[in-house]
Amino acid sequence: MNVLIVESRSELGEIWQRHLERQGNCVARVGTQDAATAYLASHAIDIIILDLVLEDGAALAVADYANYRHPDARVIFVTSTTFFSDGSIFAHSANARAFVTAETPPEDLAAMVEHYGAEAHHTTG
Repeated sequence: MNVLIVESRSELGEIWQRHLERQGNCVARVGTQDAATAYLASHAIDIIILDLVLEDGAALAVADYANYRHPDARVIFVTSTTFFSDGSIFAHSANARAFVTAETPPEDLAAMVEHYGAEAHHTTG
């Protein structure tokens, strides 16, 4: 599975990356909107783990660009705020599949990656 982590807090992104790589995923990690869109422009992606509140850039812009470049890629939004806690993120992002807190255990995040990644492969292949 090709996974892109877009997380401004490098230590958190690194924890997720190590766990997902141990599960056999190919994982890239970036911290900004510009880095994410540059990566998406030149790499195939199945799943994006995307912090809703980036320090540099807008998460929804990343999700929109991903939807354009990789329409079958699934987005798992992560947040440490209550913004969009009403579930409205699913109305704003067509490729959103999950909305979880930053405190979600890495093994739970890995299970979501496996589940939604299989969904993405099912629709494309």
